[in-house]
Amino acid sequence: MKAMAFALALLVAGVAAGQVGVDAELRRQLDDLFPAATSFSSKEGDPPHFKAYAGSPRGGRRLIGYAFWTTELEPLERGYDGPIKILTGVDTDGVLTGIVVADHYEPYGYFSIDLPRYAAQFVRKSIRDPFRVGNDIDAVSTATLTVTSATRAVRNGARRLARRLIVPPEAR
Repeated sequence: MKAMAFALALLVAGVAAGQVGVDAELRRQLDDLFPAATSFSSKEGDPPHFKAYAGSPRGGRRLIGYAFWTTELEPLERGYDGPIKILTGVDTDGVLTGIVVADHYEPYGYFSIDLPRYAAQFVRKSIRDPFRVGNDIDAVSTATLTVTSATRAVRNGARRLARRLIVPPEAR
């Protein structure tokens, strides 16, 4: 009975903090994308996304951005050997906060998309940028099919999310 009460208390605390549907690994990844966030929503909406908030529920929270999985958006981009699962963060102005390459089956991913410098080049990149490998995105290796596919998935997903959820600055 005590264990059940404890589990219920944890669930209620999670609901109050807006953390339902966010496990420890996902929370760590979301924290990497939004270090200033104090809470995250469960996945919701179309396209499926998480919301990142700063502040407290009592003192007022403000939306600071969105995160989405590239594998949950159509059209599904495929790398050399299947989909590349990337968690992508976008702030409310349409600027990427970063990416986390979470899962893939690419034979050369370990020296291309898994490299920290691949992910680093997306930080502070506007959704309006071209996202062209060899132009504003460095291929970082000769695994260009993998890099091109991953880059296209981030670009297309971020733009789709922005079209649906982000109000242009001139319309505010």
